[in-house]
Amino acid sequence: MKVTDKIKEVGVEIYNSILKKKQPELSSPIRSLSNVKYDTKNGFFELTGKMKLRTLTAATIKTFAQTLRMMNLSKELIEKDDIATKREAYYVSKNWGDARFKEQPESDSVMDDVEAMLEVNREQIGFIPEEKGGDVAGQLIVVDKDPDTGKEIKIDCTKMGTGAYSIPSSVEHLKFETNAKFILAIETAGMFQRLVKHNYWRKSNAILISMGGVPTRACRRFIRRMSDELNLPVYVFTDGDPYGFLNIYRTLKVGSGNAAHINKYFCVPQAKFIGVTPQDIVDYKLPTHPLKDVDIKRVKDGVKNDPFVHAHKEWQKALKQMVAMKVRAEQQAFAAHDLNYVIDTYLPEKLKDSKKWLP
Repeated sequence: MKVTDKIKEVGVEIYNSILKKKQPELSSPIRSLSNVKYDTKNGFFELTGKMKLRTLTAATIKTFAQTLRMMNLSKELIEKDDIATKREAYYVSKNWGDARFKEQPESDSVMDDVEAMLEVNREQIGFIPEEKGGDVAGQLIVVDKDPDTGKEIKIDCTKMGTGAYSIPSSVEHLKFETNAKFILAIETAGMFQRLVKHNYWRKSNAILISMGGVPTRACRRFIRRMSDELNLPVYVFTDGDPYGFLNIYRTLKVGSGNAAHINKYFCVPQAKFIGVTPQDIVDYKLPTHPLKDVDIKRVKDGVKNDPFVHAHKEWQKALKQMVAMKVRAEQQAFAAHDLNYVIDTYLPEKLKDSKKWLP
């Protein structure tokens, strides 16, 4: 069913309820870890079926109206073949009278509810993120299309000079050509720049992707499509801290509770974590920083509530080791040995020894 048809269907149901003098209702999945399950065979967080029901009452009338207006805006965007950033959607609401949003987080939340209700991703309903998808360098040719002529354009990621290819907000139309052996997804732009500066992608025959923190949906989908279609392994290299483990890596590999309705399209189940692990801090004698209270809380929450952690004893062991050590380490800590130690020693050693990877 087309997205516009789904929107019309919801509208008709509400209209019919009003004609029958019944209170209209809107139903959408609860978007949290409490409503997901994780099966290692499927490889991503899936919804368990818990729903939240929004009934039109005096207390909910504003949110109810905002949801319907957001759906109507989506319908208009799709029919016009147009797009709106999340920020633009917030400003469009300023014309909605009493239904306008006071702050963008309100608008974002309603947009996420609509996305979950229709069981599609936000790009399909006309909304795109503000941020770009990530940067790419290395052994990859991206086949895009000229927006004016529709003709194919081949973009060689080995010929970006000192820069990199930027992943667009929508990647479904792209095609790929490569002889690379693997994809290396990197947390920080600084480490990505070092690897690009010294042509690490050529030495290792790899595709390098800068995630810039928690990877955007476009970045995750880009990696997932390459992994599936080109049969390439994906290795992830983040800071050695709870945020790198349980936010950046976990989101890339299995998704999030907030977006469980679409995780199967955006996660990368094949991904493996190569570092920085707590054991790396010991083995490579890395300079460290003390764990913050927020780090310890994140680990405890993960061990207690995260289905991904529950499914992997290796991660339980690593997280407990980090708390016991009471320290964390950044990717750049290898520079204490030598600026290019990560290129000459660390990455080659880790890639050769899969026993030291984390699932």
